[in-house]
Amino acid sequence: MTAEPRRVTADVGIVGTGLAGFAAAVFCLDRGLDAIQLGHAGALSYTTGYIDLLGYDRGRPIHDPWAALADLGARWPGHPLARLPRPTIEEAVRRFAQAIGDLGIAYVPPGATNVRALLPTGLAKTTCALPKTMAAGATALAERTPTVIVDLVGVVGFSAREFVTNFAAEWPGLTAAHVGFPDLDGGAEAYPEVMARALEVRATRARLAERIRAVVGSARCVGLPAILGVHAPDRVHAAMEELVGLPIFEIPTMPPAVPGLRLRELLEQAMPARGLRLVSQHKAARAELGPDRIDLAYRDNFGEVVVEAKTAILATGRFLSGGLAAERTGLVETLIGLPVEQPATRAEWHRDDCFDPRGHAINRAGLVVDDAFRPLDRDGTPAHPGLFAAGSILAGQDWVRQRCGAGLAIATARHAVDGVARMLGR
Repeated sequence: MTAEPRRVTADVGIVGTGLAGFAAAVFCLDRGLDAIQLGHAGALSYTTGYIDLLGYDRGRPIHDPWAALADLGARWPGHPLARLPRPTIEEAVRRFAQAIGDLGIAYVPPGATNVRALLPTGLAKTTCALPKTMAAGATALAERTPTVIVDLVGVVGFSAREFVTNFAAEWPGLTAAHVGFPDLDGGAEAYPEVMARALEVRATRARLAERIRAVVGSARCVGLPAILGVHAPDRVHAAMEELVGLPIFEIPTMPPAVPGLRLRELLEQAMPARGLRLVSQHKAARAELGPDRIDLAYRDNFGEVVVEAKTAILATGRFLSGGLAAERTGLVETLIGLPVEQPATRAEWHRDDCFDPRGHAINRAGLVVDDAFRPLDRDGTPAHPGLFAAGSILAGQDWVRQRCGAGLAIATARHAVDGVARMLGR
């Protein structure tokens, strides 16, 4: 005998626990909407912590993202960010950064222009906003402040010597130092996450600060791989600056990295306390589009649960997160079977040159949506009046090449929630 599934109701079901999904949750709570969010670990652990709005276009870094967005709209009118008004994007990014700060990871407020932020290999990228634990690095790069980059014995995913070598031509006075991390300096591989959790202990901070002070020399600033705590990084950062006596900044390491782990754990732990019903580590197994609701089903240890949602936001991402899948006959949307805009044949997915500056057509594939960001069916009408989509699953953008992933996720999530609120009369 098959047990009847348990049923719960909600104003909105959010499918996906990546940046777009959690941004949608933030905006739903702002509007007083009863939201249930489903998803596995998502791709948050692969982020740098930076909020990219539009960092590159036509192979060049962008200083003014707003002017670039206007130009992008003229050339890529279907780009999701080009379809949104500037005030919507500005408010969405500002509010999300503020919300993350209120939860426990402070951000430098986004400004009118991009900043150059640091990458682990000794390169820089243009981004819109960055955590305060990393802000001094962007300032030190811009002002060419004499800085020592410190790495740790056995650390995986970061090399101070490589970083300094690659920045040597434009950053005079940049030096590298190598120290042992307390109790992890035997030479074996040591992962940044382990160090970050260890630095949440006061005694470990004091011991590491002593070792850093011994190699500072004439530097006026210290750069570290991102290891300043998983929980309460602002508190750990402030404590280390006081112990060392100099400004300190973090540099993201190779993913999965601590900045992404911080965001994921923060959102998973803090958002339910603010009213979100989060079903973590459970993907929606199927969805049924009914005349007056959308049913989202998942399974836990006690059987099937059906979320009867008045509306839903599809924020399932692309290939890494499983929102899209590649089959022999083409790309498919994995949950509902929505049509995917894509090249006519597999032969057109990629160009002959892997590094072709025009990019590859497969990276623009995704769901076509109307002005409210409701996915369209094969006849060009919304697949369901209460179904919306947000994030990288949307067609017409190449977020990796354009460095617009976070801005895309946040702004489209805000727009989707606006559509949900209008539909529900909120």
